[in-house]
Amino acid sequence: MATKPALKKYDKHTLPDEQLSLDLHGPSEIKVPEHTSIVYSHLLPAKPTVVFDTYWRFAAERQKVFFKKLIGESMPWTNDPILSIFKFTNAYRASDRVSQYLIRYVIYRNDLPSTPEEVFFRIILFKLFNKIETWQLLERTLGSILYEEYSFSRYDEILTEAMEQGRTIYSAAYIMPSGGKALGYTRKHRNHLKLIERMMIDELPKKLMNAPNMLRGFELLREYPTIGDFLAYQFITDVNYSEITNFSEMSFVVPGPGALDGIRKCFIDLGGLNEPEIIKFMAENQQAEFERLGLDFHSLFNRPLQLIDCQNLFCEVDKYARMRHPEVVGISGRTRIKQRYSAHGGVIEYWYPPKWGINDEVRSYSQQYRTNLNSRSKLKVENFTDEFSRVPNASNGH
Repeated sequence: MATKPALKKYDKHTLPDEQLSLDLHGPSEIKVPEHTSIVYSHLLPAKPTVVFDTYWRFAAERQKVFFKKLIGESMPWTNDPILSIFKFTNAYRASDRVSQYLIRYVIYRNDLPSTPEEVFFRIILFKLFNKIETWQLLERTLGSILYEEYSFSRYDEILTEAMEQGRTIYSAAYIMPSGGKALGYTRKHRNHLKLIERMMIDELPKKLMNAPNMLRGFELLREYPTIGDFLAYQFITDVNYSEITNFSEMSFVVPGPGALDGIRKCFIDLGGLNEPEIIKFMAENQQAEFERLGLDFHSLFNRPLQLIDCQNLFCEVDKYARMRHPEVVGISGRTRIKQRYSAHGGVIEYWYPPKWGINDEVRSYSQQYRTNLNSRSKLKVENFTDEFSRVPNASNGH
């Protein structure tokens, strides 16, 4: 297997705590104007732009939208015209539609085996395509999705037929490399099926279970063809939703291309820090920044934003700033937001990895507020009906 180049920006062989070891708080006696935020390190102060404050405002407003959806409120969920029109992920990665489906309907299935091998097989199969409809197609055709019953030819037949019928089997969320040179096929899905086979033959689930930290899990995934820094970090985060691993999401982070763009827009100068250290600063100082701006940020039931969430927020703020701050240019130079918001229909019953210990609170909060919301809606309808009955000739508008 070919050796990949070392990670950019930091030494991939450092331990997680060494990767993010800088003291970002600095001397408390230094005073700055109230409207300015400066990240202090043992090197130089990082200098923020106007987008830095927008980062926190975006996070707070996007989380408000999440809670309104959680309790079943109808649209509009926000007065922000950019958030209303365009598609943005949640402040918390695990709250996104695809992550929710992965957690509830792929990982934690009472009707499917819970062995590390079977759970990993389901996770990596789902994530390589990252499209709910593709998983549903396979499940509908195969019945139970089981590694012990896996057949390359059968999976290939189903996916090839779907493509020939004009269906899209991959998500547009991020580009998946085809891996043709390394894995031997001209069609991408066949290479990815072979990639899964290689991982299973290598007993990767067992190796991940024995990994001492998220960095090591990341390295194990990154050894495989088609999987670079970004995908390896996304995949280890997804595996970490399961019981295969139990890594801290505050120990390791890899900024993707969108996050790098967002960081560039939020800071004129990083002051000698690298991007993971900037993300760490955001995660560790979130409460102070929300308070500084007078923002009422509702965390995910006392779970603060983790490094993966702050990384994602940089990516989303990069897009948001294209409309809100068009004068601030990032790395890519993109000026438009491609995807507009489109409701998928139906209410998501939010559910998170049980080891987080928040599902009872999520359920209780949702049920309580939905009951209150339904009561208020019923009262409004009854009051409107009463008023309508007292208006003469109401039916013709006079």
